[in-house]
Amino acid sequence: MKVQVLFNNEAISGDLSAGWGFSCLVNKHILFDTGENEEYLSKNMENMGIDIRDIEAVVISHDHWDHTGGLWKLLNARRGLKVYACPNFSRKFNKKVKELKGRLIKADKFTKVAKGIYTTGEIQGEYKGQGMPEQALVVKTKNGITAITGCAHPGIINIVGKIKNESPSEQFYLVFGGFHLMNKDKHTISTIVDTFKELGIKKVGPTHCSGKEAEKIFEEKYKDNFISVKAGQILDI
Repeated sequence: MKVQVLFNNEAISGDLSAGWGFSCLVNKHILFDTGENEEYLSKNMENMGIDIRDIEAVVISHDHWDHTGGLWKLLNARRGLKVYACPNFSRKFNKKVKELKGRLIKADKFTKVAKGIYTTGEIQGEYKGQGMPEQALVVKTKNGITAITGCAHPGIINIVGKIKNESPSEQFYLVFGGFHLMNKDKHTISTIVDTFKELGIKKVGPTHCSGKEAEKIFEEKYKDNFISVKAGQILDI
């Protein structure tokens, strides 16, 4: 199965827009997050040869502008598109999806999105002292479990721990996305990396809000199994 990185803070070429936020397309049909800006997302999709008519569902990790920015233009173009959200997303978000005729699905628990693709369902996190519900995407292939995170406000270890509890007999292959470690000290980050190793996570790709220090420490410990994630990349999972 393949994952196409549609938007991130870095891109593999100047033909693609980069900025704050994250978005990727799984197996050509399931979109995870939509970046900061609908123009950027549309441009990148066009330059990567992606037809929005092939998208069957969108999973939004959390209700922040840099993950929902491209959603509204997409819903305008694709009325009736399924949108997987957390039950405690804002009323404003829910109202807007419904006004644009999106099929709002509130995932309160581990939920199947498509064959081999799941959402963790809502996990409670925190941002600037306020509750921040979030969900991650889980993809199961012959290589094992790949977990894709938006910002990991509930804590990246809490997220991978929940996934492990849901599938205790399955091994992790890759965990990538935003880990939200920008303001964490080196010791805390190193402890998280060690926990990743203990959980048997084979490959990692911290990006977006993970922070350069975290990326550096993960790369030092994971070496060839570290992935530098950029818009335009295609990951074979």
